[in-house]
Amino acid sequence: MIYTVTLNPALDKTVEIPSLTVDSVNRITAMRTDPGGKGINVSKVIQKLGRESVAAGILGGSTGRAIASALEAMELRTGFWFVEGETRTNLKVIDPVNHTNTDLNEPGITVSEEILKGLLQELLLQVDREDIVVLSGSLPKGAPEDTYGTWVKACRETGAKVILDVDGKLLQAGIEASPYLIKPNNHELSVLMGRELGTPEELEKAARQLMEQHHIAKVVVSMGGAGALYIAGEETIYAEGLKVPVKSTVGAGDSVVAALAAAEEAGMSMEDTVRLSMACGAANVMCSGTQAAEYDVIEELVSKVVFRYL
Repeated sequence: MIYTVTLNPALDKTVEIPSLTVDSVNRITAMRTDPGGKGINVSKVIQKLGRESVAAGILGGSTGRAIASALEAMELRTGFWFVEGETRTNLKVIDPVNHTNTDLNEPGITVSEEILKGLLQELLLQVDREDIVVLSGSLPKGAPEDTYGTWVKACRETGAKVILDVDGKLLQAGIEASPYLIKPNNHELSVLMGRELGTPEELEKAARQLMEQHHIAKVVVSMGGAGALYIAGEETIYAEGLKVPVKSTVGAGDSVVAALAAAEEAGMSMEDTVRLSMACGAANVMCSGTQAAEYDVIEELVSKVVFRYL
């Protein structure tokens, strides 16, 4: 089973504003709302890939109930804790004329360490050896910076494979606990290593350094439109970015993580994993908001993925 954890979910409101202008009146031409947060986005894509997951996390207030209802309507399995406070609403502003995506994210609710500990213990009662746990996204207010380190260690000790998709100090704390797979982008990896990494070869070298230091089995480095690097064992694959019409880049990375989790659970080869995850990421940007792309769109893109071994 795949478990996704979203400790700071959101109701994502996506609007389109052609020629967005600061300090002026802007007209919204299209709008949609989706249950969001990185782990929730991962679960939505996993479902489109024909596999099951359990989406866990923390919700609060009327917004939290709206998210829970939306996920129930999607027939997604969930394991959320409801707490005091109001789950945040995030505004995603897409300008189709200037081809920009602007995120306005609320801070979200405040949680205690007791709540986090309780949710973790409940998760650990369900997770078995060889299950996959996806930890991703920001932390709610009140959560210690080493929260992901604690969760990675606890889940790993059950025998589960932990996929960690966070950045900054959260990534630094998380990798200390040796997750199975991490998915930084090229900028995040550069910040983590304290130096600018430009070429695929430089990124691969840095990734392998992390793998050796922190006993990480796999690293996927996303490079935006330039593609991605997949590093596991002695092999490294560079995949080119697919050229597709872009509606929204929000959630593209989550789609990649979903494909990585699904491929891991299915025991796919590295090459098939590359094809599926690149296709998922590309299919996602063709959708508005944080809705998950349909499988037939993903399937059509799989054969178009171009990659080579480094």
